Order: sequence, then C-alpha cells, then structure tokens
Amino acid sequence: MGDGVTPPLLITERNTTTIRVKEEVKKQLWLSAPLIGVSLLQYSLQVISVMFVGHLGSLPLSAASIATSFASVTGFTFLLGTASALETLCGQAYGAKLYGKLGIQMQRAMFVLLLLSIPLSIIWFNTEHILVLVHQDKSISSVAGSYARYMIPSLFAYGLLQCINRFLQAQNNVFPVFVCSGITTCLHLLLCWLFVLKTGLGYRGAALAISVSYWFNVILLLCYVKFSSSCSHSWTGFSKEAFQEIYEFSKIAFPSAVMVCLELWSFELLVLASGLLPNPVVETSVLSICLNTSLTIWQISVGLGGAASIRVSNELGAGNPQVAKLAVYVIVGIAVAQGVVVVTVLLSVRKILGRAFSRDPKIISYAASMIPIVACGNFLDGLQCVLSGVARGCGWQKIGACVNLGALAWNCNSSSCSSALSFLGHYIHKLG
Repeated sequence: MGDGVTPPLLITERNTTTIRVKEEVKKQLWLSAPLIGVSLLQYSLQVISVMFVGHLGSLPLSAASIATSFASVTGFTFLLGTASALETLCGQAYGAKLYGKLGIQMQRAMFVLLLLSIPLSIIWFNTEHILVLVHQDKSISSVAGSYARYMIPSLFAYGLLQCINRFLQAQNNVFPVFVCSGITTCLHLLLCWLFVLKTGLGYRGAALAISVSYWFNVILLLCYVKFSSSCSHSWTGFSKEAFQEIYEFSKIAFPSAVMVCLELWSFELLVLASGLLPNPVVETSVLSICLNTSLTIWQISVGLGGAASIRVSNELGAGNPQVAKLAVYVIVGIAVAQGVVVVTVLLSVRKILGRAFSRDPKIISYAASMIPIVACGNFLDGLQCVLSGVARGCGWQKIGACVNLGALAWNCNSSSCSSALSFLGHYIHKLG
C-alpha cells in the first residue's frame, strides 16, 4: 500500500516545486528585464560620449577614457555603492510593509550623497594635476582634466539618481525608471551631436552632455515620485526625520560603498596603468574599448543582481527565508544562461566591434585580439555580480566588502605581474 501512495505524493511535491520555480523565474525576469535596460541606458551616457569623442582623434579618445575611469574611481563608484545601502533598507522595509520608511530612507541617502559629492567634486577639479602626479602623459592629462571639470555637475545628479532608482526598485516599480532612462538616452544622443559636432565644444561638449542628461533624468523621476499614485504610500513629502539616524545609515552605506568600489576599481585602474605604457595613446584606446565593452555587458549582470537584491530583501522583510533561498537558486541559473549567450555574441562580433570607437585599423585589429579575454571575464563576473546582489539583499555588505578586498588584493598582484610583463615585452621587442 505504501508503494501505491508514495509516488503520487512525490509527483505532487515535484509539481509544486516546479510551479514555484516557474513563478520565481517569471518574477525574476519581470524585474530583471527593465533593470537591465535601466543599467544599460544609464551607463550608456558615458559610453556614448566616449564614442563621439573617439571620432575626434586618438588623443581625445585616450583622454576621455582616462577621465571617465578617473571619474568612476573617485566619484561615481563611491556614490553608487553608498546608494546601494537602500537596496537593503528600502527592500526589507517594503517587504515588512513599512511603506512610510522608504521615503525617509531615500531622503536620508540623498542628503548624505550630496554632502559626499562636495569633496569628490574638488578632486575632479584637480584631475589634471593628479594624473600628472601619477606620471600620466601630460598632453592626455591636460585634456582629461578639462573633460572631468565639465562633468562635475553630473556628480551631484548621479548620487540623487541612484537614490531614486533604488527607492522605486525596492517597490518593484521598475518600468518608470526604464522609460525615463530611455528618454534621457535619446536626449543624450541629440546633445552629443549638438555639443560635440555643431557648437565647436568638441570633447568638452561630450562631458557637458553627460551633466545635462543626468540632471534631466533626475528631474523626470522626481516628477514621477511626486505625482504618481503608485508612490503615494511611500512618499509623503519631506521630513525632518531624514536628518536623524545618519550614523545608522552610514553603518550599512559605508561597507556597501567599499563592496561596490572594490568590485569596479580593478577595472578602472587598468586604464590608468595603460597610460604608463610606452605607446599610451594606442594602449589606452584599446583598453578603453575592451573595458567599455565589458562594463556595458556588465550592466546586464547589474540588472540581474538588482533583481536578486529586490527579491531576497522583500522576502526576508516579509519573513519568508525559504522563498528567498529559492530566488537565489533561480537567479544564479539565469546568470549562467546569459553568460553563455554573451560569450557567443562577443566572439561573433570581435572583428568589427572596434569600429564603433575608432577609425584606426591598428586599434580595431588590436581590440579584436582582446575580445576573447573580455568574453571569459564577463562570464565569471556575471556570477559574482548576482551573488553581490544577494549579499546586499541580505544586508551582508561587510562580508561582501571583505571578500571583494581579498579579490582586489589578488587582482593587484596579478595586475602588477601583467604590467611588468607588458613593459618587459615592449622592450624585448624593441631590442629585437
């Protein structure tokens, strides 16, 4: 009799598990698709500007690439990481149905990020002197310094933008962010064409276009939060409470910033190191193409990581740890699948990809030889990004920061060896 009862029970249990997995996949895809779009569109503002500058010549391309990397290391990345604390705070508050706390947490984060932007903008203003100090080429440093100064207004907008993004994402309200980002990207294309090619501003126009576009995106989203009925419970207006518990917010925000910074700094430091090579214009241009490609694709993983953070934080806030565990399994599977697709596509277009950034045949050919390495790196980095999203959803920023610190130490050691081999190879070739 036991033999007659057990199989139907097992089948029922398997069917229930299958249904749960399918439902979780639907939720993850519903969240991750627009989040991927948002990440790609918002990051594309910097890439589009670099692409426009690239057609002005190799020197402007190298300078814009170094300025963009410098801005990322000393500004954007730190603000992005600090704002990521809202993934934990707002996500779990929403899961616990404490809707009023979402707006207060967002205001608190905005206040902190605006304060942080002031010293960071001073660093950007002195970009040229800092680059020369670390032995970058003087002509590249001069142009990069000017580019960074025109980007300073974007620093303040970027911090606000990341806070609003996470405020809405925690509520599973991702499509308005996607729409506003799409409108902003269309405007940015027009601004780059106008500022770079028509007004005579050149590379300065590309940097100015970034500043205008980020502020435009902030204004669009603020209008949505203010007037949309979907935010009526979570946004009740400005509150003095936002200026309280700053220290408690910082206890999550600082490890979150360290965690995200350590993920990205190793990429950006390679661009700065390439400026020390014997042929800095070519080396920096090629590495810029590879890293811009890699970071553009990485935005897909950012979207998946954001979806993982939302699902995990919401379910933990609602007291459903088993559902959160299922969400982790599902998102890892999705990450592996997208990694396979990305590798296939990159290998297919490797010979023509460089043409989007430069007209120099040497740079295009050199970039094509680097794409297989980029493809493998992106596959592994996709998994890391998704797991980082899980850590943020759980509030494990300190653990994530420690893990990333160890990874950065390994990368620094590897980068030191690779840099030494790069210089040695150049001089051996020269002597030969």
